[in-house]
Amino acid sequence: MKVSVVTPNYNGLKFLNAYFETLAFQSRFIEEIIIIDNASTDASCDLIEEYINSPSYKIDIKLIKNDKNLGFAPAVNQGIRLAKSELIYSVNNDVELEFNTIETLIQSMERSIEEGKNPFSIQSKMIQYHNRSLIDDAGDEYNLLAYTKKLGDGSPIDNYNEKREIFSSCAGAALYRKSILEKIGLFDDNFFAYVEDIDLSFRAQINGYRNYLEPKSIIYHYGSATSGSRYNEFKIRLAARNNVWMIYKNFPIPLKIVNFIFIFLGFFIKYLFFLRKGFGSIYLGGVKEGLRERKGIEKTHFEWKNWKNYFKIEWKMIKNTFGYFKK
Repeated sequence: MKVSVVTPNYNGLKFLNAYFETLAFQSRFIEEIIIIDNASTDASCDLIEEYINSPSYKIDIKLIKNDKNLGFAPAVNQGIRLAKSELIYSVNNDVELEFNTIETLIQSMERSIEEGKNPFSIQSKMIQYHNRSLIDDAGDEYNLLAYTKKLGDGSPIDNYNEKREIFSSCAGAALYRKSILEKIGLFDDNFFAYVEDIDLSFRAQINGYRNYLEPKSIIYHYGSATSGSRYNEFKIRLAARNNVWMIYKNFPIPLKIVNFIFIFLGFFIKYLFFLRKGFGSIYLGGVKEGLRERKGIEKTHFEWKNWKNYFKIEWKMIKNTFGYFKK
Protein backbone atom coordinates (compact mmCIF):
# COMPACT_ATOMS: atom_id res chain seq x y z
CA MET A 1 0.00 0.00 0.00
CA LYS A 2 1.00 3.60 -0.59
CA VAL A 3 -0.06 6.81 1.13
CA SER A 4 -1.17 10.23 0.02
CA VAL A 5 0.75 12.77 2.09
CA VAL A 6 -1.40 15.82 2.89
CA THR A 7 0.22 18.94 4.33
CA PRO A 8 -1.10 22.47 4.89
CA ASN A 9 1.45 25.25 4.51
CA TYR A 10 1.44 28.83 5.70
CA ASN A 11 4.73 30.71 5.47
CA GLY A 12 6.69 27.52 6.06
CA LEU A 13 9.55 28.29 3.70
CA LYS A 14 12.33 27.60 6.20
CA PHE A 15 11.00 24.09 6.94
CA LEU A 16 10.15 22.84 3.47
CA ASN A 17 13.56 21.64 2.30
CA ALA A 18 13.88 19.28 5.27
CA TYR A 19 10.26 18.20 4.81
CA PHE A 20 10.71 17.28 1.12
CA GLU A 21 14.14 15.72 1.51
CA THR A 22 13.14 13.39 4.35
CA LEU A 23 10.01 12.36 2.45
CA ALA A 24 12.19 11.54 -0.56
CA PHE A 25 13.82 8.66 1.37
CA GLN A 26 10.39 7.00 1.46
CA SER A 27 9.29 7.63 -2.11
CA ARG A 28 8.38 4.00 -2.79
CA PHE A 29 5.66 4.21 -0.13
CA ILE A 30 4.22 7.55 -1.29
CA GLU A 31 1.62 7.86 -4.04
CA GLU A 32 1.67 11.65 -3.98
CA ILE A 33 2.34 14.71 -1.86
CA ILE A 34 -0.49 17.23 -1.69
CA ILE A 35 0.50 20.66 -0.35
CA ILE A 36 -2.29 23.11 0.43
CA ASP A 37 -0.91 26.64 0.68
CA ASN A 38 -3.01 29.00 2.79
CA ALA A 39 -2.02 32.25 1.03
CA SER A 40 1.60 32.32 2.20
CA THR A 41 3.37 35.66 1.92
CA ASP A 42 6.88 34.19 1.87
CA ALA A 43 8.42 32.29 -1.04
CA SER A 44 6.91 28.94 -0.04
CA CYS A 45 5.08 28.38 -3.30
CA ASP A 46 8.16 29.19 -5.35
CA LEU A 47 10.16 26.53 -3.52
CA ILE A 48 7.34 23.97 -3.80
CA GLU A 49 7.15 24.59 -7.55
CA GLU A 50 10.91 24.05 -7.80
CA TYR A 51 10.40 20.57 -6.35
CA ILE A 52 7.42 19.97 -8.64
CA ASN A 53 9.53 20.80 -11.68
CA SER A 54 12.68 19.06 -10.51
CA PRO A 55 13.49 15.98 -12.65
CA SER A 56 15.44 14.50 -9.72
CA TYR A 57 12.54 14.56 -7.28
CA LYS A 58 10.70 11.27 -7.78
CA ILE A 59 7.43 11.91 -5.91
CA ASP A 60 4.39 13.43 -7.61
CA ILE A 61 3.59 16.76 -5.93
CA LYS A 62 0.31 18.63 -6.20
CA LEU A 63 0.03 22.23 -5.02
CA ILE A 64 -3.29 23.86 -4.11
CA LYS A 65 -3.08 27.63 -3.69
CA ASN A 66 -5.77 29.25 -1.57
CA ASP A 67 -6.53 32.94 -1.91
CA LYS A 68 -6.75 33.32 1.87
CA ASN A 69 -5.79 31.43 5.00
CA LEU A 70 -8.62 28.91 5.37
CA GLY A 71 -7.08 27.26 8.42
CA PHE A 72 -5.72 23.78 9.14
CA ALA A 73 -8.94 21.77 9.02
CA PRO A 74 -10.31 23.08 5.69
CA ALA A 75 -6.88 22.81 4.07
CA VAL A 76 -6.41 19.17 5.09
CA ASN A 77 -9.93 18.42 3.84
CA GLN A 78 -9.01 19.85 0.45
CA GLY A 79 -6.11 17.42 0.30
CA ILE A 80 -8.15 14.45 1.48
CA ARG A 81 -10.77 15.01 -1.22
CA LEU A 82 -8.08 15.12 -3.88
CA ALA A 83 -6.08 12.16 -2.55
CA LYS A 84 -5.85 8.96 -4.60
CA SER A 85 -4.85 6.59 -1.80
CA GLU A 86 -6.92 4.83 0.85
CA LEU A 87 -4.30 5.82 3.41
CA ILE A 88 -3.93 9.53 4.12
CA TYR A 89 -0.86 10.73 6.02
CA SER A 90 -1.71 14.11 7.50
CA VAL A 91 1.59 15.71 8.49
CA ASN A 92 2.77 19.20 9.37
CA ASN A 93 5.29 21.09 7.27
CA ASP A 94 7.66 21.71 10.22
CA VAL A 95 8.88 18.12 10.53
CA GLU A 96 11.71 15.80 9.64
CA LEU A 97 10.94 12.11 9.16
CA GLU A 98 13.05 9.07 9.90
CA PHE A 99 13.89 6.95 6.83
CA ASN A 100 11.20 4.35 7.65
CA THR A 101 8.49 6.55 9.19
CA ILE A 102 5.82 5.90 6.58
CA GLU A 103 6.70 2.25 5.90
CA THR A 104 6.32 1.50 9.60
CA LEU A 105 2.94 3.24 9.75
CA ILE A 106 1.63 1.30 6.76
CA GLN A 107 2.75 -2.00 8.27
CA SER A 108 1.18 -1.09 11.60
CA MET A 109 -2.11 -0.20 9.92
CA GLU A 110 -2.15 -3.43 7.91
CA ARG A 111 -1.50 -5.54 11.03
CA SER A 112 -4.19 -3.74 13.00
CA ILE A 113 -6.73 -4.34 10.25
CA GLU A 114 -5.76 -8.02 9.95
CA GLU A 115 -6.07 -8.45 13.73
CA GLY A 116 -9.58 -6.96 13.72
CA LYS A 117 -8.69 -3.94 15.86
CA ASN A 118 -10.86 -1.56 13.81
CA PRO A 119 -8.16 1.10 13.37
CA PHE A 120 -9.20 4.52 12.13
CA SER A 121 -5.90 6.30 12.66
CA ILE A 122 -2.33 5.56 13.69
CA GLN A 123 -0.04 8.33 14.88
CA SER A 124 3.71 8.62 14.55
CA LYS A 125 5.72 9.24 17.70
CA MET A 126 6.46 12.96 17.61
CA ILE A 127 9.80 13.97 19.13
CA GLN A 128 10.95 17.49 19.92
CA TYR A 129 13.07 18.81 17.07
CA HIS A 130 15.49 20.71 19.31
CA ASN A 131 15.76 18.04 22.02
CA ARG A 132 15.58 14.61 20.46
CA SER A 133 15.56 12.79 23.78
CA LEU A 134 12.13 14.20 24.67
CA ILE A 135 8.60 13.52 23.43
CA ASP A 136 6.62 16.23 21.70
CA ASP A 137 3.35 14.29 21.28
CA ALA A 138 2.59 10.58 21.67
CA GLY A 139 -1.14 10.89 21.19
CA ASP A 140 -3.84 13.23 22.47
CA GLU A 141 -6.13 12.74 25.44
CA TYR A 142 -9.54 14.22 26.19
CA ASN A 143 -11.15 14.16 29.64
CA LEU A 144 -14.28 15.02 31.64
CA LEU A 145 -13.10 18.60 32.16
CA ALA A 146 -13.08 19.07 28.37
CA TYR A 147 -9.30 19.37 28.50
CA THR A 148 -6.98 18.04 25.84
CA LYS A 149 -3.45 16.88 26.62
CA LYS A 150 -0.47 15.84 24.55
CA LEU A 151 0.64 12.47 25.88
CA GLY A 152 4.25 12.39 27.03
CA ASP A 153 4.98 16.04 26.28
CA GLY A 154 8.49 16.68 27.65
CA SER A 155 9.04 13.13 28.90
CA PRO A 156 11.87 10.79 27.79
CA ILE A 157 11.27 9.15 24.43
CA ASP A 158 11.80 5.66 25.88
CA ASN A 159 8.64 6.08 27.98
CA TYR A 160 6.65 5.49 24.80
CA ASN A 161 8.17 2.47 23.08
CA GLU A 162 5.09 0.25 22.94
CA LYS A 163 2.19 0.46 20.51
CA ARG A 164 -0.90 1.54 22.43
CA GLU A 165 -4.44 2.71 21.95
CA ILE A 166 -4.87 6.47 22.35
CA PHE A 167 -7.92 8.68 22.55
CA SER A 168 -6.96 10.68 19.48
CA SER A 169 -4.16 10.92 16.97
CA CYS A 170 -2.57 14.32 16.52
CA ALA A 171 -3.29 15.37 12.93
CA GLY A 172 0.24 16.76 12.73
CA ALA A 173 1.50 13.23 12.03
CA ALA A 174 -1.34 10.73 11.64
CA LEU A 175 -2.28 8.05 9.14
CA TYR A 176 -6.04 7.92 8.42
CA ARG A 177 -8.23 5.56 6.40
CA LYS A 178 -10.03 7.52 3.71
CA SER A 179 -12.96 5.08 3.50
CA ILE A 180 -13.75 5.74 7.17
CA LEU A 181 -13.33 9.49 6.74
CA GLU A 182 -15.92 9.35 3.98
CA LYS A 183 -18.25 7.48 6.33
CA ILE A 184 -17.95 9.60 9.50
CA GLY A 185 -17.10 12.92 7.86
CA LEU A 186 -13.84 14.81 7.39
CA PHE A 187 -12.36 17.40 9.72
CA ASP A 188 -14.90 20.05 10.68
CA ASP A 189 -14.15 23.12 8.55
CA ASN A 190 -15.73 25.38 11.17
CA PHE A 191 -12.97 24.62 13.66
CA PHE A 192 -10.31 26.31 11.48
CA ALA A 193 -7.56 24.95 13.77
CA TYR A 194 -7.22 23.31 17.21
CA VAL A 195 -9.37 20.48 18.63
CA GLU A 196 -10.35 19.44 15.09
CA ASP A 197 -8.45 16.15 15.43
CA ILE A 198 -10.04 15.40 18.83
CA ASP A 199 -13.46 16.03 17.28
CA LEU A 200 -12.65 13.69 14.39
CA SER A 201 -11.33 10.91 16.65
CA PHE A 202 -14.35 11.27 18.94
CA ARG A 203 -16.66 10.70 15.97
CA ALA A 204 -14.59 7.69 14.93
CA GLN A 205 -14.95 6.17 18.41
CA ILE A 206 -18.71 6.76 18.38
CA ASN A 207 -18.75 4.52 15.31
CA GLY A 208 -16.61 1.83 16.95
CA TYR A 209 -13.21 2.67 15.45
CA ARG A 210 -9.96 3.07 17.38
CA ASN A 211 -6.82 5.18 17.33
CA TYR A 212 -3.28 4.03 18.01
CA LEU A 213 0.26 5.27 18.59
CA GLU A 214 2.98 3.53 16.57
CA PRO A 215 6.24 4.36 18.42
CA LYS A 216 8.49 2.89 15.72
CA SER A 217 7.26 5.54 13.29
CA ILE A 218 9.18 8.65 14.27
CA ILE A 219 9.11 12.29 13.26
CA TYR A 220 10.92 15.30 14.69
CA HIS A 221 8.57 18.24 15.17
CA TYR A 222 9.62 21.87 15.37
CA GLY A 223 6.32 22.90 17.02
CA SER A 224 4.11 26.03 16.86
CA ALA A 225 5.77 26.99 13.59
CA THR A 226 2.64 28.58 12.16
CA SER A 227 0.75 29.85 15.19
CA GLY A 228 3.69 31.06 17.27
CA SER A 229 4.10 30.76 21.05
CA ARG A 230 2.40 28.28 23.33
CA TYR A 231 -0.02 30.89 24.67
CA ASN A 232 -1.28 33.64 22.40
CA GLU A 233 -4.60 35.32 21.68
CA PHE A 234 -5.18 33.39 18.44
CA LYS A 235 -4.69 29.95 20.01
CA ILE A 236 -6.57 30.69 23.22
CA ARG A 237 -9.67 32.11 21.53
CA LEU A 238 -9.94 29.34 18.93
CA ALA A 239 -9.28 26.51 21.37
CA ALA A 240 -11.90 27.87 23.81
CA ARG A 241 -14.48 28.26 21.06
CA ASN A 242 -13.77 24.85 19.56
CA ASN A 243 -13.98 23.12 22.93
CA VAL A 244 -17.53 24.45 23.25
CA TRP A 245 -18.38 23.18 19.77
CA MET A 246 -16.73 19.82 20.49
CA ILE A 247 -19.15 19.20 23.36
CA TYR A 248 -22.17 20.69 21.61
CA LYS A 249 -21.87 18.57 18.49
CA ASN A 250 -20.66 15.22 19.87
CA PHE A 251 -22.21 14.79 23.33
CA PRO A 252 -25.78 13.46 23.28
CA ILE A 253 -28.05 14.93 25.96
CA PRO A 254 -27.46 12.14 28.53
CA LEU A 255 -23.70 12.61 28.23
CA LYS A 256 -24.08 16.38 28.66
CA ILE A 257 -26.20 15.89 31.79
CA VAL A 258 -23.87 13.33 33.39
CA ASN A 259 -20.77 15.44 32.74
CA PHE A 260 -22.19 18.93 33.22
CA ILE A 261 -20.56 19.67 36.57
CA PHE A 262 -17.16 18.49 35.32
CA ILE A 263 -17.46 20.49 32.09
CA PHE A 264 -18.48 23.64 33.99
CA LEU A 265 -15.64 23.18 36.47
CA GLY A 266 -13.17 22.63 33.65
CA PHE A 267 -14.10 25.83 31.84
CA PHE A 268 -14.10 27.81 35.10
CA ILE A 269 -10.63 26.59 36.13
CA LYS A 270 -9.29 27.29 32.65
CA TYR A 271 -10.72 30.82 32.82
CA LEU A 272 -8.94 31.46 36.14
CA PHE A 273 -5.72 30.06 34.66
CA PHE A 274 -5.79 32.40 31.69
CA LEU A 275 -6.94 35.31 33.85
CA ARG A 276 -3.70 35.01 35.82
CA LYS A 277 -1.74 35.02 32.55
CA GLY A 278 -3.52 38.12 31.29
CA PHE A 279 -5.70 36.31 28.73
CA GLY A 280 -8.91 35.98 30.75
CA SER A 281 -11.01 38.17 28.47
CA ILE A 282 -9.66 36.41 25.37
CA TYR A 283 -10.56 32.97 26.73
CA LEU A 284 -14.00 34.12 27.86
CA GLY A 285 -14.55 35.70 24.45
CA GLY A 286 -13.79 32.37 22.77
CA VAL A 287 -16.26 30.54 25.03
CA LYS A 288 -18.95 33.14 24.33
CA GLU A 289 -18.31 32.88 20.59
CA GLY A 290 -18.69 29.11 20.81
CA LEU A 291 -22.00 29.41 22.62
CA ARG A 292 -23.27 32.22 20.40
CA GLU A 293 -22.46 30.50 17.09
CA ARG A 294 -23.10 26.87 18.05
CA LYS A 295 -26.29 26.66 15.99
CA GLY A 296 -24.16 26.84 12.84
CA ILE A 297 -22.41 23.60 13.86
CA GLU A 298 -23.80 20.32 12.55
CA LYS A 299 -24.37 17.92 15.43
CA THR A 300 -23.20 14.31 15.25
CA HIS A 301 -26.26 12.16 14.66
CA PHE A 302 -27.06 9.90 17.62
CA GLU A 303 -27.76 6.26 16.78
CA TRP A 304 -28.86 3.72 19.37
CA LYS A 305 -26.64 1.05 17.82
CA ASN A 306 -23.64 3.03 19.10
CA TRP A 307 -24.74 3.31 22.75
CA LYS A 308 -22.02 0.92 23.98
CA ASN A 309 -19.40 3.08 22.29
CA TYR A 310 -20.54 6.12 24.28
CA PHE A 311 -19.98 4.16 27.50
CA LYS A 312 -16.48 3.25 26.32
CA ILE A 313 -15.74 6.91 25.52
CA GLU A 314 -17.03 7.99 28.95
CA TRP A 315 -14.77 5.45 30.66
CA LYS A 316 -11.76 6.70 28.69
CA MET A 317 -12.55 10.30 29.69
CA ILE A 318 -12.77 9.26 33.35
CA LYS A 319 -9.37 7.55 33.20
CA ASN A 320 -7.85 10.52 31.37
CA THR A 321 -9.16 12.88 34.05
CA PHE A 322 -7.28 10.98 36.76
CA GLY A 323 -4.16 10.86 34.59
CA TYR A 324 -4.25 14.49 33.49
CA PHE A 325 -1.53 15.70 35.86
CA LYS A 326 0.86 12.85 35.11
CA LYS A 327 3.51 12.86 32.39
